[in-house]
Amino acid sequence: MAKSRSVYSCQNCGAQSPRWIGRCPSCDEWNTYVEELILPTDKKAALIPATPPGKAIPLDEIAGSDISRIDVSMDEFNRVLGGGIVPGSIILIGGEPGIGKSTLVLQLSLGLKNRRILYASGEESLHQIKLRAERLNLRNRDCLFLSETSLENLLAHVDQIRPEILIIDSIQTLSTGLIESSPGSVAQVRESTSALMKVAKQKNISIILIGHINKEGSLAGPKVLEHMVDTVIQFEGDTQNYYRILRAIKNRFGSTSEIGIFEMHSNGLTEVKNPSAQLISAANENISGTAISATMEGIRPFLIEIQALVSTAAYGTPQRSSTGFDLRRLNMLLAVLEKRAGFKLIAKDVFLNIAGGLKINDPASDLAVICAILSSNLDIAIGHHCCFAGEVGLTGEIRAVSRLDQRVSEAAKLGFSKIFVPESNKESHFSKFNTTVHRVNRVDEVFRAIFS
Repeated sequence: MAKSRSVYSCQNCGAQSPRWIGRCPSCDEWNTYVEELILPTDKKAALIPATPPGKAIPLDEIAGSDISRIDVSMDEFNRVLGGGIVPGSIILIGGEPGIGKSTLVLQLSLGLKNRRILYASGEESLHQIKLRAERLNLRNRDCLFLSETSLENLLAHVDQIRPEILIIDSIQTLSTGLIESSPGSVAQVRESTSALMKVAKQKNISIILIGHINKEGSLAGPKVLEHMVDTVIQFEGDTQNYYRILRAIKNRFGSTSEIGIFEMHSNGLTEVKNPSAQLISAANENISGTAISATMEGIRPFLIEIQALVSTAAYGTPQRSSTGFDLRRLNMLLAVLEKRAGFKLIAKDVFLNIAGGLKINDPASDLAVICAILSSNLDIAIGHHCCFAGEVGLTGEIRAVSRLDQRVSEAAKLGFSKIFVPESNKESHFSKFNTTVHRVNRVDEVFRAIFS
C-alpha cells in the first residue's frame, strides 16, 4: 500500500523540492517553501468518482458548436467574455483587495433571472452577504447562498442543488481534507481547482472563481491555476477613484482585446457606456497643461484627458512624477523634447496625470503627453477642440499607430474639430468624418501648428 510523503512547495510559483531551501530556484523568492503532505492517489480519487473512459471519435461525429451563451445582466461583462458565459466554463477573476470583486459577482448573480445560481462564500457570513445585497438593492429568488470553506461539503451541495452557475468567493479559502496543509497553499488551491474543473466539465456547470493577488500584482497560488481555467479576468482600478476596468488576460472562447469599464458608487457598480464623454472635463478648456489623447484599449477607442504641470524646481534635483503613465517613457519623451525640439526642461519639475485614475499603455498617447507638457511650460492653453494620436520616436518623428480610423471616428463623434495624426498612416482616409485631420511628421510641426 502506498504511503504518504512530504514535499516542500513554493507558495509563489508552485515549484517543489524534497527538502526545505531558503531561496526558490524558479522564482528567486526567499522563505516561500512550506511542507505539504502528498497523499496516495487512491485516496485522492475518492473526492470525484471515476467515470468510464470516453470513446475516441472523429471530428465530424462531434455534436455541433451552437452552444447558447448565458447572457449576464451586464453588457460590459458580456463584452469582455465575448458575448456571455459559456456553459461548463471556469472563469477566474483577480484583483486587489477592496477593488470590488465581491460586489461585481454578487451584482452579477442577483441580476441574472431564471437561472439557478449557487453563491458560495468562504470570506463572508450569510448575514454579511445580505447586508451587501441590501446595499445593492437587488433581489433574486433563484440565487442561493452558502457560507462554506470545505470542498467536500460544497460539492455535496452542488449535487443536491444542481446549479447552472457556481460562484466561489474565493478559491483561496477552499480546502479539502485530503491535503494536510493550510487553506490558500499551493496544494490546496491546485487540488480544489482540479476537482471543480471535473465537476464543471462533467455536469456542464459554469463556475466563477474569485482569486487573490500577491504583492507583485499577479494571481496568488500556483501558475497552473491560470492554465486550468478557461478565462482569466483582471479587475483593475484605483481604490481612491471611481473607475474600474475589467480586462481579459486569457479567454478560450473570445478575444482578449476587449475591456469593460465600470464606475463604483455606494449602491454598487455602474456600467460606463460612453467612457470618452465622462473622462473629459469641460471645466479645463481654457487652462494650460491639458491635452486630449485618442487612445485604444484593446479594440475599444476612447478619449482621455492628460494633465501636466511644469514648474521651476524648488530643490536641487528636479522631480519627475507620473500617475497612470509609465515614468520611464515620460523621461524618454522629456529627453526627446530637449534634444530634438530644443525645449530645456532639465531644471524644472514635471508632473503628469491621467484624469480619472486610469492607467494607459497605448504608445499613441505620446503626442498628447508632450503637447500637455509644453502647454504647461509655455502657459498656453491648447483648447478642447483639438485631440492627438501619435507615437513619438527617439528621433522626434511621429510614428504610425494602429486603428487610426476608429480613433478619428471617436473624436468626430464627440465633436472635436481638429485631430493631429501621423503622416505615415497614409492608408487611412478621413473624408467621411466631420473633423479636420492634420497629418504631421515630426514633433516640431505640431508645436508650430498649436503654439505659433
